[in-house]
Amino acid sequence: MTGDGDGERSERKAPAVFLERQTYRRRRLMDAARLLPVLGALLFAVPLLWPGAEDAGTAAPVPTSRAIRYIFVVWALLILGNVWFGLLTRGWSGQGQGRNDDEAEPPQRERG
Repeated sequence: MTGDGDGERSERKAPAVFLERQTYRRRRLMDAARLLPVLGALLFAVPLLWPGAEDAGTAAPVPTSRAIRYIFVVWALLILGNVWFGLLTRGWSGQGQGRNDDEAEPPQRERG
């Protein structure tokens, strides 16, 4: 064996994967948007870990008003996060599909 086959294999390496910056950012933003419900579920579950009145420990129980305030703040932050993702993805619907803004609007019918 001369080893020529091994040299050919090393010369034919797979090309490096390169994504455009816009495509990369779009994919990472989509990943973050998919994780938002999971983050919300975890944040909503945090009050379950707080000590309650029935716990016989040294920690004082958390008042219900504070727990409700926490849940409301988490709920509001999730809404703001969804609005933020919506604003960032506003212009994506027509990109990459060969359509321009005039074609994206539905045709208007004439009243007759």
